[in-house]
Parts: sequence; C-alpha cells; structure tokens
Amino acid sequence: MSGLEDLPPLRDTLAAHDLLAKKSFGQHFLLDLNITRKIARLAEVGPGDRVIEVGPGPGGLTRALLETGAVVTAVEMDPRFEPLLNELAAAADGRLSLVIADALTVDETILAQGGPAAIVSNLPYNVGTPLLIKWLTGAFTPTSMTLMFQKEVAERIVAPPGSDAYGRLAVIAQACAEVRLVMDAPARAFTPPPKVDSAVVRLKPRADRPAPALLTALQTVTQAAFGQRRKMLRSSLKVLGGEALCVVAGLAPDVRAETIGVEGFLALASALIARRGD
Repeated sequence: MSGLEDLPPLRDTLAAHDLLAKKSFGQHFLLDLNITRKIARLAEVGPGDRVIEVGPGPGGLTRALLETGAVVTAVEMDPRFEPLLNELAAAADGRLSLVIADALTVDETILAQGGPAAIVSNLPYNVGTPLLIKWLTGAFTPTSMTLMFQKEVAERIVAPPGSDAYGRLAVIAQACAEVRLVMDAPARAFTPPPKVDSAVVRLKPRADRPAPALLTALQTVTQAAFGQRRKMLRSSLKVLGGEALCVVAGLAPDVRAETIGVEGFLALASALIARRGD
C-alpha cells in the first residue's frame, strides 16, 4: 500500500494538472479522505473484491476504495482526468483499471469480467437517477450499490408510501433492492460546493427481484400512476385498463398512487401483463 500512501494530497494533484470541475458534467469533487474512507467502509468491500466506480474525477473515492484492497474499475467520461487517474493506477499495484466512456452505455458485465462486482460511486448529479434505474433493472445485477446522490433524490429512493417524496423512483428501487440512507454529506464537503446537500444510499439487490417482464410492466404502471399523482388510479391508469386493472390487482380504484405500497404496484404490473396476454 506504500504507493498509495506516497501520493500527494488531492488538491495538490488537481492544481498540478490545472483541473477544475465542469458544471456541464455535474461534477462536484469529494477531496476529504475522511469522508471517502467512510463511504468505502459503508460499501463493505475488502481485499480482492471487484468494484465498479462511476465518475471518479480526481480519484478521492477511488483512493479510499483501493486502500481497502479492492480491485477497482473506474468509468470516467471526462478525458481530462485520464493522466491523473493513470498516476493513481501506477501506485495501486495493478488494482485500478480506467475506462474512458459514458457509464450510461457501458456493459457492466464486461467491466466486472463476468464475475460479481459492487458499484460504489459519488454519482454525477445529472445522471444519477438514470444510472440507478439502469443498475436496478438491467441485465447486470451488482452485489450491492453504495451511491452518493443529491439528498432530495436519496430521500425519494427510500421514501415510504404516503410521504411527499414517495413516487416512481421509490417503487422501482424498493421492488428491486433493500434500500437504506446511510450517510449525509453537507454541501461544504465538496469542491466546488453544490447548492444542495447530498446523501449516501446503500442498496442490496433482492433475491426475489422481479423478472424482466414484470419490471418492464412496473415501469409502465408507475409512469402512468405517478404522472398524474393527484388523480385516482381509475383515472391515472385509464389508458392501461383503469378500474378493471385495479380490480384484477385487488386494489380500490378510487385511491391515489402515493398511498399504494410496492406490493400493490407489483400486483398492478402483473395484472397489466395478464391483460395484454388476453
């Protein structure tokens, strides 16, 4: 580990490479190693574990993950960071691989070399939600996800039925994974500080994760239901079957989407599949 210990502070490394965060990429750097090390601990990764990290930027979280002994594949869209991250790779005894690509289009199965992998990331603000949906519903299932989001997004992921934050994101996330908000991060922890606070969510995929067809139907149902969340289900789901769909799912058609739990939405998704099969 001596190679990592000999690296200069991140602020010095950024200055040496004349690098600043790009607003267009939603970049906010985590340079405090106390915070990044806490995230690595929360991720519960250790020696030999394979980790996929998206948006490493200057590599603050990457350093903390490497300190655990993990093997890290970092996916970075901004090529400006390639020289800096290559320096980190040189100090990491071959345990860091860098992929310059858009994380929305990469194949995580290839990144994980066909084996299990956790995803740990301080996600760029502008792609956090679509990346989460990709990892929850796509072909690749990570062993776990430990992800930094804007706090408002984090609260939407873990929100219970009946709360103001409960919506489509909560239903899909909680149908696919056990979710917990495990850490808050104030804006001042970042460089440059964003206008909002952030939080880390830990997601552990469920053993009974819905099958692909059911997930597709779940996305269709939740989009319709929460697209008109002030309306009763009979109205918001009218194009999908309305009252008849609710009856098959065992739900009252005069309730609103925000009051329906995950199991209720899965029942609606199953009813939609059955209806389309008729």
